[in-house]
Amino acid sequence: MSASGGTRAIVAALGANLAIAASKFVAFAFSGSSSMLAEGVHSLADSGNQALLLIGGKKAQREATPQHPFGYGRERYIYAFLVSIVLFSVGGMFAVYEGYEKIKHPHEIEHWYWPVGVLVFAIIAEGFSFRTAIKESNELRGTHSWSQFIRRAKAPELPVVLLEDFGALIGLVLALGGVGLALLTGDGVWDGIGTLCIGILLILIALVLAAETKSLLLGEAAGVEEVKKIEASIVDGHTVTGIIHMRTLHLGPEELLVAAKIAVQHDDTATEVATAINAAESRIRAAVPIARVIYLEPDIYSEAQAAKGPNPEATPGGPAQTPSEH
Repeated sequence: MSASGGTRAIVAALGANLAIAASKFVAFAFSGSSSMLAEGVHSLADSGNQALLLIGGKKAQREATPQHPFGYGRERYIYAFLVSIVLFSVGGMFAVYEGYEKIKHPHEIEHWYWPVGVLVFAIIAEGFSFRTAIKESNELRGTHSWSQFIRRAKAPELPVVLLEDFGALIGLVLALGGVGLALLTGDGVWDGIGTLCIGILLILIALVLAAETKSLLLGEAAGVEEVKKIEASIVDGHTVTGIIHMRTLHLGPEELLVAAKIAVQHDDTATEVATAINAAESRIRAAVPIARVIYLEPDIYSEAQAAKGPNPEATPGGPAQTPSEH
């Protein structure tokens, strides 16, 4: 992921959400619209979420320490997971509660031009933020669909901003619909229904974010294309004749650990094996620059042992698997 691209999308979203939150709270104060209050809290929560993403990105840049020898790259995953929690609790649950209360105790919207004007302004501002996120994501998405991009992305910032902005735009349309129906019918229940729909939408988005970031926190392997490049880089056909098994793990969005047991000739000298391993590491880093930590263990390949099947004790975690399309 382009870290600068993710930062630009976050800053654009932060600026838009702060301006929108202020305008929504002003509109709520003058109109009493519950949709405006829910949307104001939503925008404020989004602003806090973007601040969390910026903090996570900053903390992830710290150098490795003896206590954390692989660095702090996963800080970005942790803060992205916190975003899903904030979006679920502060955004979604609050909106559901506020919508329920307004449906039970509806009241007429006063000074209708305030919420309508703010919603139009918010849609324009969120559209600008969403456009920035789409532009930055397109540089990384390639031929993948948007759902594939969100599921496969190893860097959490752009998917988070994309889903937040998408949810915000849909929420604004729901809020505008709720306010409009309340004004047309004179029944404030519609305002509460709009608020309730906003809460449900935010909860669904939060659950998607939580599921994706949980997978990253647990540790994901390199993508299929990266694995193929690494495998092609390891084998030289002379000293390194094959890969017995290999594991990859993302230590962070832009840091990859590669561990493999490689097959060498039984009559190779230690110097020849060491030279071949160093050359293989150089080829891996050239092919996949994010491969920062590489461990290659030489072994003598035995067809007889291979025919017996995988040995979970010799290969922790079981036999090596081809990465999924996730």
